[in-house]
Amino acid sequence: MDQQKQGRAIALLPIGVFLVIFLGAGILSGDFYAMPAIVAFLIALGVAFMQNRKLPFGEKMQIIAKGVGDENIITMSLIFLCAGAFSGAVSAAGGVESTVNLGLSVLPPSVAVAGLFVIGCFISVSMGTSMGTISALAPIAVGIAEKTGFSMAMCIGAVVCGAMFGDNLSMISDTTIAAVKTQGCEMRDKFKENFLIVLPAALLTIVLFLVAAQGGNFEIPEALEYDLLKVLPYVLVLVGALAGVNVFVVLIGGTIVSLIVGVATGTLALDNMFQAVGSGITSMYDITVISIIVACIVSLVREYGGIQWILDCIRKRIRGEKGAELGIAGLTLLVDACTANNTVAIVMAGPIAKDICDTYGVSPKRSASLLDIFSSVGQGLIPYGAQLLSAATLSGLTPFDIMPYLYYPILMAVSAILFIICRKRKEKK
Repeated sequence: MDQQKQGRAIALLPIGVFLVIFLGAGILSGDFYAMPAIVAFLIALGVAFMQNRKLPFGEKMQIIAKGVGDENIITMSLIFLCAGAFSGAVSAAGGVESTVNLGLSVLPPSVAVAGLFVIGCFISVSMGTSMGTISALAPIAVGIAEKTGFSMAMCIGAVVCGAMFGDNLSMISDTTIAAVKTQGCEMRDKFKENFLIVLPAALLTIVLFLVAAQGGNFEIPEALEYDLLKVLPYVLVLVGALAGVNVFVVLIGGTIVSLIVGVATGTLALDNMFQAVGSGITSMYDITVISIIVACIVSLVREYGGIQWILDCIRKRIRGEKGAELGIAGLTLLVDACTANNTVAIVMAGPIAKDICDTYGVSPKRSASLLDIFSSVGQGLIPYGAQLLSAATLSGLTPFDIMPYLYYPILMAVSAILFIICRKRKEKK
């Protein structure tokens, strides 16, 4: 037990091994997804087991079992699977296509690029995935760019910005789920806190895209078909989550409504319903398993004194609640830049952020918002992240072509930092 009270830098070796392996493989191969994250984490877990030989193997197993059995880890894993089920069902039912077409049908030609950003915001909040939003909207953005004088890089940049808006706000986003569960706050409280911080950035982003796209125009000759009934599951999930309905009820209810709508409209065959749900659940396996393995690593790192060492270092460099919030922001941004995965970054940084909150009196909803915001900032800007790589692949551009138009992630960071610095704080007795 003494090891828990005394901070030890060497206890962080497993995390260092993960970063070296993951980043090294990406640098050497030129592909930051050449090394599967789960493989690198398993190697790191092996290193953690080899440390501290005074502690018997059986006790180490007990430690990680307690870590994995934590209520937040179990709940988070189950929510991941439920979110995957909803995503698979609503996509198979045609909800994504109808939502996109509905937005474009009411989009005034004079605000095409800004409109892409707004539609991206709505879809990403509804779908809970930045990657899904980019996949759905990027081909449309390419078509708009080809029919007009708009820069393709600017159109794709608007899509990526919109995707990152919902990535840290959506009730069913894996990043939001991870942030809320690692910090122990309510989803609704985190949303309200998060929304107030990013709203100025979103509004300013709209203005910048309107100014950058002045003089352009576009027309879509063919009629865009959409069905309001197919958009209904997204609306129900969003309204239910905002109303404070239990997240499991919201996701399971949304999945059931999606299946009913898909069958009723003829989009989804009755015998394919469970396959659609199963494919969505399967898509969440990676992040679920990674969350479990990371919980094992963090449990051992904490037992060996690694978390305490980080807290000791932070305590020497920051003073009070404001400094703690800046520390959480910097930590999250750094971990995301190293892992190129914002959900993994939150899962890794979350336990450390929670200890910082307990030490300096930062509210859980505030901490969860900072984790989600700054992991999205990093993920929306790094050229080797999945979001920019996907957008570049779908448009034939390079990530560096798109980066000058990534207004929103930059403004989101600026807005969050200003909120940290300028927010009035109640004096604590």
